[in-house]
Amino acid sequence: MVIVAMLIAVFFRTLFYDPYNIPSESMLPTLMTGDYIFVSKMAYGYSKHSTPYFSLDLFDGRILEGEVRRGDVVVFKLPRDNQTDYIKRVMGLPGDRMQMRGGVLYINGDEVKKERIEDFVFEESANMNCLRYPNYRHPQAQGPAQCRYPQYLETLPNGLSYNVLDLEPFGLSDNTQVYTVPEGHYFAMGDNRDNSADSRKPTSRGVGFIPAENLVGRAVIIFYSSNGNAKIWQVWKWFGAARGDRFLTGLQAE
Repeated sequence: MVIVAMLIAVFFRTLFYDPYNIPSESMLPTLMTGDYIFVSKMAYGYSKHSTPYFSLDLFDGRILEGEVRRGDVVVFKLPRDNQTDYIKRVMGLPGDRMQMRGGVLYINGDEVKKERIEDFVFEESANMNCLRYPNYRHPQAQGPAQCRYPQYLETLPNGLSYNVLDLEPFGLSDNTQVYTVPEGHYFAMGDNRDNSADSRKPTSRGVGFIPAENLVGRAVIIFYSSNGNAKIWQVWKWFGAARGDRFLTGLQAE
């Protein structure tokens, strides 16, 4: 029975949905450290990287390939080692010319609309703090300090919108060269623009261009979220550690 259950689980995770845990802040405000998400394997078809835990080198390319939209949040295997799972937002499609100028994204020479909106606010916890950015840290009279990050609404040429952070007005990745996305590849960025190793950095120290076959799937929904204040065995703390307002939050641009 255990073997059958394991086979069913692998089958389900290979063909349909796979759960992932978010370990970093590179996709803030869309994803927080401690979020648990489901990733659709069906969205883009299947490649040798579709099998959980390890990649079976059975074939090249993709079968039943589905369309990748600009603005999709995707999980992929890091091109540098083809093993490490990364999650970013697809910004550039094959043939696109991508560039950052003064913290603003340009696609094929056209400026992507960026509007200042309300701050992204969260309380410091065991798995998230803002000590790296003390100017945005606000101690409270009672309880944990609050982090208030400058937040913006970006709207792509296809009309899809999502929120991003700009924590360093003159960050190292706010001005870049022009990147031309090769055929069969994608250009992806983290929503936390000043704290993300992504396609703006070469493969040797970032992500570089992502081969289509490295896509694992499209992130669909947050099914659980924890602030890290409860260990797995501290059942009595689970309720207090849960970020209930994030449960069942959709992850795709609208």
